[in-house]
Amino acid sequence: MGVALTELLLIKEIDIGFLHNKILIVDAPMWLYQFLSSIRQRDGSLLTDSRGNVTSHLMGLLARVSNLAQQGIRLAFVFDGKPPKLKHMTLEKRKEVKIEAQKNFDKAKEKEDLELMKKYAARTSRLTEEMIEEAKKLVAAFGLPVISAPSEAEAQASFIVKNHDAFAIATNDADALLFEAPKIIRNLNMAGKKKRKDKLSYEIINPDIIDLKDNLHHLGISQEQLIALAMLIGTDYNSGGIKGIGPKTALKLVKNYGANLDALFNEAKWDDFFDFTWEEVFNLIKNMPVDNDYKLKWTGVDEEKIRKLLVDGHDFSEERVKNQIEGLVKEKSKKSQKGLNDFFS
Repeated sequence: MGVALTELLLIKEIDIGFLHNKILIVDAPMWLYQFLSSIRQRDGSLLTDSRGNVTSHLMGLLARVSNLAQQGIRLAFVFDGKPPKLKHMTLEKRKEVKIEAQKNFDKAKEKEDLELMKKYAARTSRLTEEMIEEAKKLVAAFGLPVISAPSEAEAQASFIVKNHDAFAIATNDADALLFEAPKIIRNLNMAGKKKRKDKLSYEIINPDIIDLKDNLHHLGISQEQLIALAMLIGTDYNSGGIKGIGPKTALKLVKNYGANLDALFNEAKWDDFFDFTWEEVFNLIKNMPVDNDYKLKWTGVDEEKIRKLLVDGHDFSEERVKNQIEGLVKEKSKKSQKGLNDFFS
């Protein structure tokens, strides 16, 4: 849903320096899926250690956290809890897509077609419980807060930002706006130089920001209408949306019907597409469970835990891990002489 909604939004490019000393709440599942999709070998297969255990997610976390910390950005990570029942159908559809992608990958592998292998491999990404637990351990070893949401990570992250305990959510999914995320920071993973498609030159990629208040004003709708708009084009809880209704048509419809959402969804023929009511989806989004008793506490980097997890546990280069940690130490020395803990607190 996020991609479809994005085309309607005001999005402002920012310099990475704008985020210096700001707290960002990371949508951890989204980041981990990014790493699994993008950090792969030439043939599209995931990075693994000598025992065949996947390491792409840990490689991504090590590099990105170290890089952003050196930019003076303070991170806290939120992980998913139990998914809502209405999301199960979407999860099943995603599972089917991954199975089909795996079949296509296997066919491409038989033909030794590296381009197709890479294409389909990225679509087979599966985030296991073991990967999630390893990610939590690594984040904690970096001295960063680890928060477990009762349900959706995006809803919990939005709640923390709404409480003014952080500046924005770090996610590429505009879906967080449905949970009233005041600000979203996208493309932190792409900050810096990136090769153009012609592979002969580079372009500068900067993160960008989406402001909820600015966008509601820009679109001329309320928060409730934004949720209804998203439901028309499809959310994680009504996958696919209403056939034939795209973002622009959805915007016109919600404006025409105003606060009369029942008339809106009757006009859209909701019942022809779903065997549950629009109210169920709407109320789920509006009242997604969140935990008010979260803790945002930064501590010092535990170098030994990082080394045991990555070097001893997954065959990471000790020199590489050491260099990433040294980057944090250098940033600490710029900030103060009181110890690494002060940089994160």
